[in-house]
Amino acid sequence: MENLADPSDPAGPAGLADPSGTAGLAADLAADLAAELRLPVDWLDYTILAVYFVVVLGIGFAARRSVRTSLDFFLSGRSLPAWVTGLAFIAANLGATEILGMAANSAQYGVYTTHWYWIGAIPAMVFLGLVMMPFYYGSKVRSVPEFLLLRFDRGAHLLSSVLFAFAAILIAGVNLYALAIVVEALLGWPEWVSIVVAGIFVLAYITLGGLSSAIYNEVLQFFVILAALIPITVLGLKKVGGWDGLSDSLTESREPDFVTAWGGTGIGSDNPLGANWLTIVLGLGFVLSFGYWTTNFAEVQRALSAKNLSAAQRTPLIAAFPKIFIVFLVMIPGLVAAVLVPRIGTSESDLQYNDAIPYLMEDLLPNGVLGIAVTGLLAAFMAGMAANVSSFNTVFTTDIWAKYVVRDRQDGYYVRFGRLITAIGVLASIGTAFLASSFSNIMSYLQTLFSFFNVPMFVVFIIGMFWRRASMKSGFWGLLAGTTAAMINYFVLYKRDVIDIPSDQGANFVSAIAGFVAGAVVMVAVSLFTAPKPDADLQGLVYGTRSPGMDEPPGEGDDAWYRRPALLGWGAIVLAAACYIPFSF
Repeated sequence: MENLADPSDPAGPAGLADPSGTAGLAADLAADLAAELRLPVDWLDYTILAVYFVVVLGIGFAARRSVRTSLDFFLSGRSLPAWVTGLAFIAANLGATEILGMAANSAQYGVYTTHWYWIGAIPAMVFLGLVMMPFYYGSKVRSVPEFLLLRFDRGAHLLSSVLFAFAAILIAGVNLYALAIVVEALLGWPEWVSIVVAGIFVLAYITLGGLSSAIYNEVLQFFVILAALIPITVLGLKKVGGWDGLSDSLTESREPDFVTAWGGTGIGSDNPLGANWLTIVLGLGFVLSFGYWTTNFAEVQRALSAKNLSAAQRTPLIAAFPKIFIVFLVMIPGLVAAVLVPRIGTSESDLQYNDAIPYLMEDLLPNGVLGIAVTGLLAAFMAGMAANVSSFNTVFTTDIWAKYVVRDRQDGYYVRFGRLITAIGVLASIGTAFLASSFSNIMSYLQTLFSFFNVPMFVVFIIGMFWRRASMKSGFWGLLAGTTAAMINYFVLYKRDVIDIPSDQGANFVSAIAGFVAGAVVMVAVSLFTAPKPDADLQGLVYGTRSPGMDEPPGEGDDAWYRRPALLGWGAIVLAAACYIPFSF
């Protein structure tokens, strides 16, 4: 759901590009930002930024000493504690495209943004921890596609590996591209300098220390991002008179539903989001959310690097708690910007919705704090890119190269190849970042990527895990059918106006549902006419069966009551539900 596209089209949501636009997204955004938002950075701000880059490389060199095997390089030797993997899990998701994109959504749609967190993330993260991680971790797979190899066949495995590798490089490139246009506008750096510098730093610390380097840097980046967002949120609230002043101003200038989560979402009601409560719950809360959080290897890889099954289960559950509250750090700045710049995002203002946080940085932050904010923004972009690059090198090396190209080589060979493919992946990301500058709709593609690929993969997983009769061949055909159906719905039915959907965001929800239904129907149909996998081969892969890895005893201290996965999971759900209460009336 992350994007930074041109939201100026009133028919489309913030963060979605208008592919019919005559001007390129990069030129428009960079020009607007450069005209209004050039930051008055000085030597202190650049010193803070330089210190951060030195620390990042230092972590890479330190992590290098722990890399001896391919398991060390790709999964940190499955040795990390839950609190480290939990913070890395959330930092991998907290890219700057989300920070700027969700602030933009808040400036345009208000408190609707909470749905992407409390219903569009928390339930799926809890499901991953309580239900799916025992299968992932207990089977000792190195990647999400490898699980499909065990449950289905080589066809499902190869297709999912190729799709994931392709998507990971595109998303990493979009993070680089978004970084470049924002840094050019805010600091005056040329786009190519930003792209190359960020790419080199990510390449350096992942190549040196593998996943451990990426994860420990993501922990650092998490706190740097918080240090950037908290001052913006606090000072912004103070400037508009606190929450009461903010709420009163928005209710008067916009509409009462602007500061509620569910207002105007009744079936048949009109709202700018173009979605009712049913499509929000099913499309976002179930299909898109579960598809992303349970099958996106850039996230799941962090949990697989945990030291034992208990720590792996707790990884997404620990991450769920900061996820509940991060929404306030991106939503409130967007709401404040809507008050301070009443015409933001319209033709009567030079500022777009995407400019909400950069505008507040320029308006509110003194030097020093400004340096921390800029560093936090760069850290967020690098975290998003690094998560995708580190998951790409694992999938390409272990799932494609080692299984279909060069098999049965010594372990050291795959470590060396992993470093090589990391360099190739970063170079490819730099290439797609430059390529993105020629397409005004590249962010729209990013927004719909999850409905195209993650949702079909989720339906294959969920049916494969809970229906023993799902045959070996059904995985490949279900994945192919789901991906095809989602693309047809979006590009043919919606874009050609065959069906009437008010916005791209609503179309994404519908595409996700279409992909899920098509994948499920095809899987069932194929399973009825093809042979199921023998029961002996399904142990630990299907609900109700177990593998030796699932019976791993808790580590020392893991059996404490406050570390029990069920308590953490249900606690996160109850807390997220409680957060809805103040915004529901």
